[in-house]
Amino acid sequence: MSITSRQEEAIRIERMPDGIYHLQTETVIPYSLNEVFAFFAEPENLEALTPPWLNFEITTPAPIKMREGTLIDYRLKLHGIPVKWQTEISEWEPPCRFVDRQLKGPYRLWRHEHTFTEHEAGTLVTDDVRYAVLGGALVNRMFVQKDVARIFRYRREQLRKFKPASSERTAN
Repeated sequence: MSITSRQEEAIRIERMPDGIYHLQTETVIPYSLNEVFAFFAEPENLEALTPPWLNFEITTPAPIKMREGTLIDYRLKLHGIPVKWQTEISEWEPPCRFVDRQLKGPYRLWRHEHTFTEHEAGTLVTDDVRYAVLGGALVNRMFVQKDVARIFRYRREQLRKFKPASSERTAN
C-alpha cells in the first residue's frame, strides 16, 4: 500500500449519521510491527504522543498491564478547563490492533481503533476514531473538530520521530 504525501498531510473528519464524526489517519513508521506495537503497549508512551497544550497526565498508577478490560484514567485540560477521562481497552489483539473507548469524559462517544500492519517501509499505523460531542454539529465545528485534528497532526509528527527502545531498524 502506498500513501501519498497529500494523504499523509490531510486530516479529515467526516460527519456520519446520528451525529458521529469519523477521523482516520495513516502513518508509516520505518520499524518492525513488533517494535511499533511494543511502544503502543506501554500506556506511558501515550503522553509522548499527546500535545503539551493538553497538560495530559495518566493518573492510573503504573505499571498498567494492557489487555482487554484494562481501565486507564487521565487528567487533561481542554481550553484551560480541567477534565477527567477514563478509557477501557475494549479489544486487544497484539500485535495487530487494539481499541480504547471512553467510559467517562468530554465526549458523548469516543472509540479509537489502533491498527498495525506490516508495510514495505516498516509498519503502517492507522488511527480510526469515531466520536460524538454534547452540543452537536455547532460545538463540533466551533471547538472540537479543530482540536481533534490538531491533536492527531501532533500525534503523526511524533510518530514520524519514533525510535523503538531497541535500535534495530527494518528500513533506512
